[in-house]
Order: sequence, then C-alpha cells, then structure tokens
Amino acid sequence: MTDPRTPLQTTGPNRLATAPSPYLRQHAHNTVDWHPWGEAALALARERDVPLFVSVGYSTCHWCHVMAHESFEDAEVAQALNEGFVCVKVDREERPDIDALYMNACQMLTGTGGWPLTIFALPDGTPFFAATYLPKRSRGGRAGLLDLIPRVRDIYATRRADVEASAADIAKAMRERAAELLQSPPDGRTPAAGTLRAAFNDLVANFDTAHGGFGGAPKFPSPHLLLFLLRHGRRTGDSRSQDMALATLRGMLRGGLWDRLGGGIHRYSTDTRWLLPHFEKMLHDQAMFMLATAETWLATREDDMREAALATADYILRDMALSGGGLAAAEDADSLTAEGKRREGAFYTFTFDEVREAAGDNADLAVRLFGITGEGNIADESTGRREGHNVLHLPLGDDAATTLGIDADELAFRHDDILAGLRSLRATRRRPHRDDKLLTDWNGLAIAALARCGHVFDAPHLTDAAASLADAVLTLQHTPDGGLLHSRFEGTGSTPGFLDDYAFVIWGLLELYTATNQPQWLEEAIRLQHAQDDRFLDPVDGGYWHTPADAPRTAALRLKEARDGALPSGNAAALLNLLRLARLLGDASYEEKAHGLIRAFASQVRHNPLGAAMFLCGVDLALTGGRLVIIAGEAQAPDTEAMLDAVRRSYSPNTVMHLRDGNTAERLAMLAPFTSHLAPIDGKTTAWLCQDNVCSAPIQDPAALAERLAGARPL
Repeated sequence: MTDPRTPLQTTGPNRLATAPSPYLRQHAHNTVDWHPWGEAALALARERDVPLFVSVGYSTCHWCHVMAHESFEDAEVAQALNEGFVCVKVDREERPDIDALYMNACQMLTGTGGWPLTIFALPDGTPFFAATYLPKRSRGGRAGLLDLIPRVRDIYATRRADVEASAADIAKAMRERAAELLQSPPDGRTPAAGTLRAAFNDLVANFDTAHGGFGGAPKFPSPHLLLFLLRHGRRTGDSRSQDMALATLRGMLRGGLWDRLGGGIHRYSTDTRWLLPHFEKMLHDQAMFMLATAETWLATREDDMREAALATADYILRDMALSGGGLAAAEDADSLTAEGKRREGAFYTFTFDEVREAAGDNADLAVRLFGITGEGNIADESTGRREGHNVLHLPLGDDAATTLGIDADELAFRHDDILAGLRSLRATRRRPHRDDKLLTDWNGLAIAALARCGHVFDAPHLTDAAASLADAVLTLQHTPDGGLLHSRFEGTGSTPGFLDDYAFVIWGLLELYTATNQPQWLEEAIRLQHAQDDRFLDPVDGGYWHTPADAPRTAALRLKEARDGALPSGNAAALLNLLRLARLLGDASYEEKAHGLIRAFASQVRHNPLGAAMFLCGVDLALTGGRLVIIAGEAQAPDTEAMLDAVRRSYSPNTVMHLRDGNTAERLAMLAPFTSHLAPIDGKTTAWLCQDNVCSAPIQDPAALAERLAGARPL
C-alpha cells in the first residue's frame, strides 16, 4: 500500500479516482498528486510541514481544462508541486463553501475572480496567495507556475513568520469585511423605496442600448436583474424597466449565447454583442432564464419569450435528465472535433461549407441570415485569430425579412428548414461531456422554473416534470434527520446541504404548490423551512448563514450574504419564501423572520443595491405587502378553471394563491385555518382577494378578479 505521506510519482490513478465528483475524476490521472479537500489533506500538510496548493474549478470550465492540460498533466510542473506542497482539488459546485472562502480572498487580494481559482494556503487552509488561471511559464505579464512555485517555496522556508502573518492579516481582513457588511447602518434605516430606485437608476446608467444587457464585456445573462426590473416596472409603471428586460433577452436570443438548435443558453458572452459565448451550459442558468422569460411573457405577451422559455424547458428535460432521477449540473464548453481534438465550441459551431451543405437549396439565405463567413464570424478568445468557425446568430435582427426581400412567413418557414438541416448535422457529432452531479440547489431552481412555466403557459407536462423532479430531490437528497444533502453522483450523496439547497428547493415547492394546488407541496415547504431555520438562522442578528453551525470553518470565517453571484443569494430566496409563507399561512412568525433578514442585510444592500437585486425583489414584496387570492370551488369545474386562469394570466408577481375544493379543504384548513369557513356562494366558484389582513368582498366574475389583480400598489 502506498504511504499517504509520500507524493505519487506515477501516472496511474491518484486519490481522486473514486471521488463523488466528475471534476475531480477528470484529474484522477494527472501527474500531480491530488488530494480531495478534507481533514486528511490538511493533516498531511501539517505533518510534511508544507503549504497547500489548492486548485478550484468545475468540470465544464474551458479555462480549467486549459490549465489542466498545460500544467497538471505536465511532469515538470507536477514534480515541482508534489515536492513542495500538498495539492488539493476542489469542485466548486460540490463545495461552494470552500469556493466562496477562496474567491473572497482572491477578489480582495487581486480585485478579480474566476475559475480556475489558484490558492496557496497554510496547512490549516488559510490563504496567503490567490490567482485565477496561471500558465505553465510566465507570459503576457502573468506569472507562470514554474516561476511562482520556487518563489513560494523559498519564502515559506525562509520567511515563515512573514507568510503566517500575511495569512493572518488576510483572514482578519475577510472577517472584518464580512462583519462590516453585517453591521446595522448608522441611521438605523432598512432598504426601502429609495434603495429600489437606486438599483433601478444603476441599471439605467449601465444599460447597453445597442445590444441589451448591462456594462461591457464579459456580459452575463443575470436573469435576477431582469426579474427585479420587471417587478419595478409592474409597481411604478415606468416602461423603461420592461423595455430593458425585453431588449436584454432579445439581445441574447439574437446572439450566439442562445443555442437555437437545441434550446438553452450558454454561460456568458465574451463580447458586448452576445455573439461569442463560453459554451458551457449550466442548469442554474437555464432555470433562471426560464423564470425571466416566463415573467417577461406575462408582462408583455411577446411570443418569442414564451417560445424561448418552452425551448429551454425542452432542453433540460431532454438532455440533462439523469437516469436515476434529477437533472445534471452542466454540459461542457469543450468537445471533440471530427479529428478527435478538443476544442471549445466544437459541438456548437460550423464552417462556411458545413452551413451551405446542411442548408441545401437555402444555402445562400443561410449564409446571410446567420452571418456566416469563410474566415468565421468569431475569433479565438486567446489569440484573436479567426479560424473558420461560425456561431449561429441573427445579425439582421427584426429587419431580416425587409433586408433580404422575403415575405416574413416565407422567411420563417425557410429559417426553420435551415435549422432542421443544421440540427441533423449536429446530431452526428459527439456531445460535450455532461457533469452528472445532482446538485440540490440547482435542481430546486429547476423545480421552480418548470412549475412556473407549467402554470403560466398552461403546460401540464411541465408541471408534471416539476412534480417528478421534486419527488426525486426529496427522496434522493433526504437525510435521516430531515435535512438535505447538497450533491449526489453515481448513487453516492456527499456534503451536507447548504443554505441555497434549502432555500431554492423551498422556492421550487412553493411554485409547485401554486401550479398544482396540492397541499403536499406546501407541507414539504413548511417542513424544510423549519429545517433551514434550525441549521442556518442567526437567532440574534437575523439572516441565514451559508453553512450550518457544526460545519468546519477555514480561516474562522462563516459567511452570511445577501449579494447575488451567478445565481441569486440563498438569503434572497429565503426572504421571498418567508414572505410568501406568511401570506399563505397567515402566520406572523414568518413575517418577523423576513423583516429580520431585511434588518440583517441593511448595510450590505444599501451599500450596493444592484449587487442584491434578487433580495430587493423580496424588499419590494415586503414594502407592498403582497396579496393572497383564495378560490373556493371544485377543481376542473369550468367556473373554477376560469377563475384560476384569471390568476394564471395576470402579471402579479407578489400574489400567492390557495384553491379550496372538496379534496383539499380539510388539509388546507390545517395549514391555513382562516380558509376553513370559505366556500362557494350559491354553488358558484368564489374568490377573495386579501391584502394587509383584510379580504375583499366575494368575487365571482373572473374578469373582475383579473382587473383587481392588474392594479399595482405604489410605495
């Protein structure tokens, strides 16, 4: 048996070969002697008296692959790392807690962040150096590993006290920064209407009027910003909100970010035009995109929003479904060319000749319609050279029919015919690697998105898919003590759940309750809310910690955040969940916890409103009070369906609903006792619209209910 204290010197499988993570297993045959994150690796570093080299990434990350092939498969780099460090690989999706710690350090030390994330740390895990991608040798002003490693080893050996002092300073600065953002503001004020206006004004100032989206390159989809805008427009009547959201989504749909052959969006655009993406496709991006397009359709009734939401739903159910239940985490940016070489975007891009051949009689039209050129319409991100690769985009925009001199209906028919040919060609290619981890938080978002789309578009197959997914997550990720696991791979669950796992699954269950009117989903949401409170709630200062109280902490840092990242913060989802539960159950304790969250993050949110856009959606709900519709009638009866349709088709994001019928009345009364006396009047389906603990007179006309729901409450 190999002595675990001895660095491996072979190219055989290392300690990552059986790890419950596709990303770690991708590195199982590296020459680097990798360890998974854990006490064993930290103990070995203490025993060898060497620092940690920590590399954080994920399995579908293009630049993670580049660094792996360039350095971690290189014997010279591996020898230098193995001799001087205990090397640790971390899957950021499996261990978001470790990733968050080191990303905070990287952003504090360098002003930037991203993956791969490269950390040198003390044996206890406290970082003293941070970077992102590092080449093998220094170039372009970026330090290379072979130049950096001997310097770090020398400093650690000859100036240990300085290194330890620097690490202590970094840890202290991170703790102080975290504590500073959680201090009550000097004026004692919490986020209010002025904070919402400030976030809106920031978005107006940063809006790209030419292409949609906000700021410059790289440009991320950030659907939570669009959800905030739509709610702002709904409440204020300011049409700019809706216009910016719609223009941003249409910019994505015109560009290469949108996969027009298979549905779904890629990770982000490397340019301002949404043209050249990084091609990985993440489950959480698809879910949030579905929520944004569904809500935009409700607000605008623009057909392309409905089509995009449904195409994305089809994509995740078709291509991301796991055989044992649940949805996979992501598909890779890189894939194999016909020659067997790995290239980013190989599955998604086409040469000029490929497009013409696949389009057949429509070849000339395809070239003009999709902006195809012989040299390629995209350049390699690192070299700037065009190498004959084209993404499918729509450079002519809404004026395509006029510009091409073709009747709009004919163009639509020929457009679809071209896509069918290209789809057939792409079907002959090898699909990108799929990361088959089941991540509870991302699946929770997918439950919410599928249920929301099923409800909004009256698509029962999507509601059924959401229910099946919820069953799978609650079964597979359930722990004996009533909690949730975070990750599962090949039948093995790993890592206790984090705040996001609970908050996003509760979000999904509440959306599923709205879509199905089945109390079982509300019951599960309540049960998980109690479990979340037990594990994460700060009973003194309010808000939820990202990790449970008994979780090991590196650098003595426990994070509590309202700021959004690539996806909404767990506290933002928790705020919305608590306020919805308060309305649904008539229980003031949920409202009290919600206002505790708003107080806890007052400084953080007021300091950077735009960085907490999803949290501000919750603030909007808290300030307007929200509304509850109670419908009493028999399910599937025509007058009940008409009343449900009035709710379904209204854009009223701060409204929740109960349906009380013969099958659910008793169970619902146990959850929400105030519903027990409500019944159809004169045998006709009846609704009540409740706000501020006061309910309207009975409503029996669906049009009257729709008119009441259309009204907005200004602040």
